[in-house]
Amino acid sequence: MVAGSPVLNQSGPPEFVFRVFTTVPEFQALLFLLFLLLYLMILCGNTAIVWVVCTHSSLRTPMYFFLSNLSFLEICYTTVVVPLMLSNIWGAQKPIPLAGCGAQMFFFVTLGSTDCFLLAVMAYDRYVAICHPLHYTLIMTQKLCIQMVTGALGLAVFLSLQLTSLIFTLPFCGHLQEINHFLCDVPPVLRLACADIRIHQAVLYVVGILVLTVPFLLICVSYVFIASAILRIRSGEGRRRAFSTCSSHLTVVLLQYGCCSLVYLRPRSSTSEDEDRQIALVYTFVTPLLNPLIYTLRNKDVKGALRHAIISKAASDTN
Repeated sequence: MVAGSPVLNQSGPPEFVFRVFTTVPEFQALLFLLFLLLYLMILCGNTAIVWVVCTHSSLRTPMYFFLSNLSFLEICYTTVVVPLMLSNIWGAQKPIPLAGCGAQMFFFVTLGSTDCFLLAVMAYDRYVAICHPLHYTLIMTQKLCIQMVTGALGLAVFLSLQLTSLIFTLPFCGHLQEINHFLCDVPPVLRLACADIRIHQAVLYVVGILVLTVPFLLICVSYVFIASAILRIRSGEGRRRAFSTCSSHLTVVLLQYGCCSLVYLRPRSSTSEDEDRQIALVYTFVTPLLNPLIYTLRNKDVKGALRHAIISKAASDTN
């Protein structure tokens, strides 16, 4: 038995524990501080974007409405995972009951899927803004924006509910199961089932195509039209401005869809649990952290609004 691993009892209702990153106390403390720092940076960066969009009238446009929703999703997404992860790094491992594992999986898949759908919605917004600028305000109304965000969330809830309920009807042999991951993600939990999971893997693959492949293809189609429209712009400055409004979104898309596809769309025979856990660290910490950095560093409007807010706050404090 690996040192520090739990004793797997064979009686009682199923419970789960997460495999530890390391059993060396010094490394545990280092990982705890690193992940805590990243989590706090994610909270601060994304909260700043939500706050500045909500408080500055110049940013009350469809693009920034979607951006603030994306940042709010990132806050919720990481909060579903990181606090439990930190509690298991620091101190004794605490078993998570079957219902708790199912709840974490449901919210994780729901928020992650909504994130992917929202990126596709943002691509459509950029398509309308660049390819149909004169009709932009007529097409991207506040009502339509709210409907698109609500539809993305509703579709994600539906798919997540079907997938989670299907997985947790499976039998799990033994009382205490060790998940080779830091959260109740679908692939590692499926591997613990003591039943034929071929149908469940097929359903996971179909959901992965609906959540990842279909939105990504829609984003690609949008950017084909966007690129064509940008190339028709005569002035170099106009082309640069049009491209700068899309480059931030495109960077986030490639990072998010690339990492998630490696976990959920690769054949099971070509994957390892350790690789999945390492890739999951990227879309749990790196992507939510880079989102506010990418959008603020490459966006003059957001930078200007943040600068104005900081200056106003400093001025009010000195008075």
